[in-house]
Amino acid sequence: MKKPGGAEKKKKQAAPKDVFQVFAEKARDHKDLVSRWAVLQETRVEYFRGKDFVSFVRNHLELKDILESDRSLEAEDIANILLKKNLLVRCDRVVKTVRPGKKKLSTFPAHLEIYHDQLFSENDAFFAWTFVKRRPLWQTLLSFCWPVLTLAICLFPVYPHQVKLLILYSCAGLLLLILCVLLLRGLVFGALWILLGKRFWLFPNILAEEATLKELFQFWPQKDEGERPKWTARLFYAIAGVVLISLLRHHAPDEAARARYQKRVSNIIDDVLEWSPSLALSGMIEKQPVVNITEPNDNVTDNKSSDEKLFSSGDLDDETIPNEEVDEVTENTEDSDHHQNI
Repeated sequence: MKKPGGAEKKKKQAAPKDVFQVFAEKARDHKDLVSRWAVLQETRVEYFRGKDFVSFVRNHLELKDILESDRSLEAEDIANILLKKNLLVRCDRVVKTVRPGKKKLSTFPAHLEIYHDQLFSENDAFFAWTFVKRRPLWQTLLSFCWPVLTLAICLFPVYPHQVKLLILYSCAGLLLLILCVLLLRGLVFGALWILLGKRFWLFPNILAEEATLKELFQFWPQKDEGERPKWTARLFYAIAGVVLISLLRHHAPDEAARARYQKRVSNIIDDVLEWSPSLALSGMIEKQPVVNITEPNDNVTDNKSSDEKLFSSGDLDDETIPNEEVDEVTENTEDSDHHQNI
């Protein structure tokens, strides 16, 4: 018989979870700690700046209660303990020179490398999380939807015609929207850059890899921190743009060529939309030769009768046989009769 207190003893003997691990998970999931994604040794990592971590800990003292007996530690000491426990790793930017046209380095670089001194610092220091973040429930459920979506894409040819039209117009509309947004961004940026010398991007983070979902759809750009471009560069690009537009208009296809191309594309789309398994199976059946192997004797007799009909004298007219051949046949028959009489 096992003692009833055995399970409780095992629970007490089990090692408690590290409080610094819990603190790191809470801090990483907190929305007030500003973080970004970057590439560290061919691996995407989530990182933050040292000064942001210090201000975050000072503004959220309730998180320090997780540390229990170590709640009195300062932000620098907590960060150093996280570094010793390999929950954090200090990084440095790969590109350390200012790009042409910029006044200072980027606030959040896209590429990082491991720093040689693994100690906390607030001055231009970056720290990346090393542990795997717990995925929320909606991400787990979404991961099961990807195989279903892949199977649905593969089964597109067997969908009903109305469903095919709905999917086609939805995808075409979404693609047209993306192209229009990108074209509008380019036109606005080019016009303002040439006329006013200002760098103005609508949806500035729409093509950024490390942007969050909220930053991705940010409409208004931030203040331009770059130097004003020279008037010679603006004039050169203005002339190049006018020449390019003139060349495109001169070599644009005519109405007949556009009509042919439109007809070709519409035929391809119609083939995809009108395809169905029943039509494919009926076409395969029609292409197969029909051979009856159960009645071979009838086929032989039919072939013989057809040959007799083809070569019967009654079916051949005298007009179809040349006169020279008829004379040769009669002469041969007379010669043979003469030899027999002799």
